[in-house]
Amino acid sequence: MPSGRPDDETPAVALGPGSGSSATGDGLIRRRRRRWTRGGTAGTAGLLAGVMAAGWAVYTKLDGNITPDEAAAAELARYERERPTALVRGAQNILLIGSDTRAGEDNRKYGRDVGTERSDTTILLHLSAGRRSATAVSIPRDLMVDVPGCRRPDGSRTEPVFAMFNYAFETGGSACTIRTVERMTDIRIDHHAVVDFHGFTRLVDAVGGVRICVAEPIVDKQAKLRLPAGQVTLDGEQALGYVRARKSLGNGSDTGRMERQQRFLAALVRKLRGNDILLNPAKLYPVLDAATSSLTTDPGLASLRGLYDLVRGLRDVPTERVQFLTVPRESYDGNANRDQLTEPAAERLFERLRSDTPVQVSGKSVLDFAESTYESRGNARGRPPGHGEYADSVLAPASPAPTFSGKTAAEGGCR
Repeated sequence: MPSGRPDDETPAVALGPGSGSSATGDGLIRRRRRRWTRGGTAGTAGLLAGVMAAGWAVYTKLDGNITPDEAAAAELARYERERPTALVRGAQNILLIGSDTRAGEDNRKYGRDVGTERSDTTILLHLSAGRRSATAVSIPRDLMVDVPGCRRPDGSRTEPVFAMFNYAFETGGSACTIRTVERMTDIRIDHHAVVDFHGFTRLVDAVGGVRICVAEPIVDKQAKLRLPAGQVTLDGEQALGYVRARKSLGNGSDTGRMERQQRFLAALVRKLRGNDILLNPAKLYPVLDAATSSLTTDPGLASLRGLYDLVRGLRDVPTERVQFLTVPRESYDGNANRDQLTEPAAERLFERLRSDTPVQVSGKSVLDFAESTYESRGNARGRPPGHGEYADSVLAPASPAPTFSGKTAAEGGCR
């Protein structure tokens, strides 16, 4: 029966003779559904292809941001036989180096480029096997150490010398710094990363600033820093001034500066672990872009995959097990303005990192340990027995374990 609608004739004409009105309507619906299905499938495929292409473009850009330190890798390969052997499978040691270079347009505003760069900040980051803890040890730039003969950028070589720690980076770059740390600690450095001033400020701005506690007002003209007391959120430039200020704060030594660096890094860890950044692609991309474009790393770490593998296991490390401390040191006998390692405390710390034994930190200003708290075996480097050396065996810590002066990432806020 005709429905009386003006378009009743259309299906019959479209389907041809011999088709009833019901068949005509059903056939048309089926054909339209097929066209819609084909169109929807094609649209979905196109959308997926577009998303995949965009994702690959982002990955490629971020992956290409990182600069591989091929020169350091080649130099370290020359001295492979003298480098320490890793003792614990799964544990990793990463050397983080902050460069004070003024080279390049972005860094020139921080001072005149004299063609050299020094390690403004150096941190040995130990990640335990199973990623149960992370320990960051600051190494003073004024620490007097044995620097091996190293290759200069011009291809010439230096002679071994007893000098300030940052001399290693100034003359031989990251490879010389790594060899100096390995000689001092007998700890194998698995990876390294170098970041300059501009990279640091970009990262801080990308996370939206970092909130810290300022105990008292800060006015430092040289660092271009003016901060009130209390809780303050630092942008990139303010953060750089805060971690580098030296002469106007405390007694002008590197001690206060390293403590501020550790306090800032603890706050940065808390900020990065927050879901506000990690679970928000719009906020995460700028952070990844700033972080990757700021880094020069060993070839094994110079990719998003390498960085991801490194940080993947850190997500579940409790903030109270992310620890910051400075290598035990005291005034150097030959110059009160320089530092030297405090023994046996320094060797005790290095032993625990080598053997991946937990390190305990406390806010106390002194080290809390005794000779009787340790037993050591062997004498790998010819030092007197009991000095904390071992060959094939592993350090056997007795109880109680020593506690080093430091702080954790869980400690924050004004008290």
